[in-house]
Amino acid sequence: MTRRYDFIIVGGGSAGSVLASRLSENPKASVLLLEAGPRDWHPFYKMPAGFAKMTKGIGSWGWYTVPQKHMNDMVIRFTQAKVLGGGSTINAQIYTRGNPLDYDEWRQMGCTGWGYDDVLPYFRKSEDNDTYDNQFHGKGGPLGVSQPAAPLPICEAYFEAASQIGIPRNYDVAGETQEGVGYYQLTQRDARRSSASVAFLNPVRNRPNLTIRTGDEVRRVIVENGRAVGVDIIGEGNIYADAEVIVSSGAIGTPRLLQLSGIGPADHLTDLGIDVVFDQPQVGANLQDHLDLFVIAECTGPHTYDRLAKPFWSAVAGLQYLVERKGPVASSLFETGGFWYAEESARSPDIQFHLGLGSGIEAGVAAMKHGGVTLNSAYLRPRSRGTVRLASADPAEAPLIDPNYWADPHDRDMAIKGLKIAREIMRQDALKPFVKQEVLPGPDIRTDEDYFSYACANAKTDHHPAGTCRMGADDAAVVDPELKFRGIDGLRIVDASIMPTLVSSNTNATAIMIGEKGADMIRTTHGV
Repeated sequence: MTRRYDFIIVGGGSAGSVLASRLSENPKASVLLLEAGPRDWHPFYKMPAGFAKMTKGIGSWGWYTVPQKHMNDMVIRFTQAKVLGGGSTINAQIYTRGNPLDYDEWRQMGCTGWGYDDVLPYFRKSEDNDTYDNQFHGKGGPLGVSQPAAPLPICEAYFEAASQIGIPRNYDVAGETQEGVGYYQLTQRDARRSSASVAFLNPVRNRPNLTIRTGDEVRRVIVENGRAVGVDIIGEGNIYADAEVIVSSGAIGTPRLLQLSGIGPADHLTDLGIDVVFDQPQVGANLQDHLDLFVIAECTGPHTYDRLAKPFWSAVAGLQYLVERKGPVASSLFETGGFWYAEESARSPDIQFHLGLGSGIEAGVAAMKHGGVTLNSAYLRPRSRGTVRLASADPAEAPLIDPNYWADPHDRDMAIKGLKIAREIMRQDALKPFVKQEVLPGPDIRTDEDYFSYACANAKTDHHPAGTCRMGADDAAVVDPELKFRGIDGLRIVDASIMPTLVSSNTNATAIMIGEKGADMIRTTHGV
């Protein structure tokens, strides 16, 4: 096997797949993409409804948070992808970008070149949108972005219920305005998942200058004389990069790898017996995530997809999907939602809803015996900050993931307000033909203390970690606005970990945008 490449990319997720595709467009640049997980062969990875299997373990590292001290020591399953395509292979395929003000705030924080006007062209560059071709959306890009293929009548009733409490309909929450409820566009093409692997890697995997390796876990980044020169692969040894090592292992995986490499908080590394290569206290700090609270109601009939849990109906749905590319299997199960305000004075929507077309869809969430519907709510701009640290120097041991949820009481207050709005929507007349009764939180949950206790028993992650290798212009930032690691040459970080603050929505589209913009920066640096 070749032992030297121009570029080594560690992590074949949303950003890493984009980087491998774009950097290998120049036939003179040799590119190695390393992914710890397997190829995305499994049929569930292709079917939109396969998402229901993903949060329950397929394609995941199987990690959990540490006990959350501000939530009665609750431990939360923290799904992180371990498969080619990363989160884009196992997520609910929701294509949202955050609010334009999120990116303008990045620019105001010193991240020159990361305002909304700067990043919008990269969002559009990726897209092959089946509905829009305008100043906000593009056609002809690698990434399929589509309207839902299998909406149900309860979705329209949800829109009407929201309007009954003053929340308007919005036909494109990734367009001119974010506020309102509507169908989410999805990373799908022809009713099949359009993951970063499918969209960016499959068309180019035969390029002679691109090597894609799966099942290869990197033990450490090799640094010599202040420069990243390669990586050490477990069970194989060293491979070298002549231009750059690019770490794209996500908001948990990237700080984990850096710390295993001796790059991070010196006191923490020393305590674990890891030789300190570079003392950077902010590696693994600034962790942010969206915490999800939900309403589950029992339905008056088979208005959602819960009946598919029965083998007969599952077989019928599978046959319909194979023949028509329609029906339940063509649904992402969370293709309906929207954005609204918990805090009336917020500069933009600060609550996001996801309408789940069933119950028990995600791991740890209750299923209704006779069928149900779920409405998730999440506070979008948490003030709490957590950490990713190592449990030991052993790369086989899971990291210590501490989102530190609700360390700032403001996050708890806003999350509870969001849940109250979700409950109010579900009680409106428009949904009464579909909804028999609320089961969770249930009629006994009335006071804020009741809500707190309910959350500590039922909250879950929205799978949106970010910020652990913060980008900035200040000396404490881990990377500069060109995503170069401050203090180590030849090392760049390109993934969701570089976000200084979490965007106000799902994060996959933003990770793909970061990959697109990062690739352009790298090509400019090296003239490739």
